[in-house]
Amino acid sequence: MPSNPSPARSLYATRPGALPFRFRRLRVLIVGCGDIGLRVAQALPARVQVLALTSSVARTFELRQRGITPLAGNLDVPASLRRLAALAHRVIHLAPPPNEGWLDPRSRALTRALALRSRPDALVYGSTSGVYGDCQGEIATETRATHADTTRAKRRVDAENAVRFFGRASGVRSSILRIPGIYAPDRPNGTPQARLLKGTPVLQAQDDVYSNHIHADDLARACVAALWRARPQRIYNVNDDGCFKMGDYFDLAADLYGLPRPPRVPRSTASAQLPLMLLSFMSESRRMDNTRLKQELRVKLRYPTVAEGLLTPPRG
Repeated sequence: MPSNPSPARSLYATRPGALPFRFRRLRVLIVGCGDIGLRVAQALPARVQVLALTSSVARTFELRQRGITPLAGNLDVPASLRRLAALAHRVIHLAPPPNEGWLDPRSRALTRALALRSRPDALVYGSTSGVYGDCQGEIATETRATHADTTRAKRRVDAENAVRFFGRASGVRSSILRIPGIYAPDRPNGTPQARLLKGTPVLQAQDDVYSNHIHADDLARACVAALWRARPQRIYNVNDDGCFKMGDYFDLAADLYGLPRPPRVPRSTASAQLPLMLLSFMSESRRMDNTRLKQELRVKLRYPTVAEGLLTPPRG
């Protein structure tokens, strides 16, 4: 199979008949253009025209200020997505599923809209490492079967299935990025500092779980790399090289920020002191393997561990 062209060499290259002739610039559509989507837009080659789906009129000004063309549409209103057909060469899907139910109708609505006319060359979906479930500290490679333990993760499994079915049925080079905890000092709630200031406890060492992380900028670069380099129907773990237990991660952050380390509590009493969402993260332990990220997508991490990334100065 020939390798995918680089962004610089493929700016004007499309499949015959893939898009109307008037679309002379390579277009990338971002669905779910929040913090990571904005970083993806910034990381794309300058000659690429960036489009973003938004259901908020208030966001159109911000998007235009960043050089992004806003497109009105709502993943919960499938009829509003028809204009997306044959509009972009490549699509990055970062929108989360709804907060309820076992399925993700948003991903299904998007893939149906993209299939209406000429398909894009590539679709990349940002999923979550939660689809692996509790691996009891074992290494999770992309070939490991999913074992989602929460309805939140099961919705993500459904979204992955929708994206992969779309790829197989349409011939679009579809790929999945499985993403762990995202952090960055310039990201809203992007560091443990607020939790450390509150003195929120963590599990004692013998009860602790492995956690995985990725700096927001490295994640954005992985998204861009996947748009051009990901193999068809391929899954990629997008995590850094760190191998920290959760409590050790918070200890490291406390030391970096000059704050007291958090108190340690046994799992038997944690439920009385910690919120349910945090407890759900503390019930799963896995160490993600990122070999494909580095070898196939050829992403060189700028922040190989949280020790380098937690003190990153904000971008100018």
